[in-house]
Amino acid sequence: MGEWGFLSSLLDAVQEHSPMVGRFWLVVMLLFRILVLATVGSDVFEDEQEEFVCNTQQPGCKPVCYDAAFPISHYRFLVFHVVVLSAPAALFVIFAVHQAAKPGHGGAPGQRTRRLQPFYVGSVVARIAAELGFLLGQALLYGFRVQPLFVCRRRPCPHRVDCFVSRPTEKTVFIHFYFVVGLVSALLSLAELGHLLRKGHPPRAGCCHRRQERGPAPGQPAGATEELRCAPSPPPRGDLTV
Repeated sequence: MGEWGFLSSLLDAVQEHSPMVGRFWLVVMLLFRILVLATVGSDVFEDEQEEFVCNTQQPGCKPVCYDAAFPISHYRFLVFHVVVLSAPAALFVIFAVHQAAKPGHGGAPGQRTRRLQPFYVGSVVARIAAELGFLLGQALLYGFRVQPLFVCRRRPCPHRVDCFVSRPTEKTVFIHFYFVVGLVSALLSLAELGHLLRKGHPPRAGCCHRRQERGPAPGQPAGATEELRCAPSPPPRGDLTV
């Protein structure tokens, strides 16, 4: 659990820079991914290779059939998924701390927010790409059901070999759960991206500092111009803080 605690602390630092919808994503990530994977996932898949039984004694046949059935271990695939999803957020936190430590880069909180927001948006886009890529990879590699029987015809097996997977129903339920969590996480990331883009382009409140040529008003000389000044729009309310 030590490595999971370090990863959780890095992700926890992201909430200081995230809008509310991003904090919902963080809760899903910490509770339904890291915590579930660290406590339940290891028990579900720890006997994956030992309990993979084939009805042959041919040397080398069982490892070859296991490799054909599971090109990548379920558990290692899910762990790698979590690490890749956490990487953009962790890199953004490192960048934000580095920028805050630079001399002359303090400024007002609003200025720091505007400087950091493009990099945070980039981290959210990278997270969405990783999420969708791993969901597609999970569907292509494993499908949505762990079959209890795997038929193997690879060399050096002398003939057709039947191999049996341990606890296929439990693993199928876990895969379904993890896929649904991935979909929820992707939707939250898309909602966060839309929120950040909307906050980054607020509607203009008027026509500030615009000069218009109009005809002379009564009592004014010909060719006089009238300057229209509008109250400046309030600065965008960023959700990122440093």
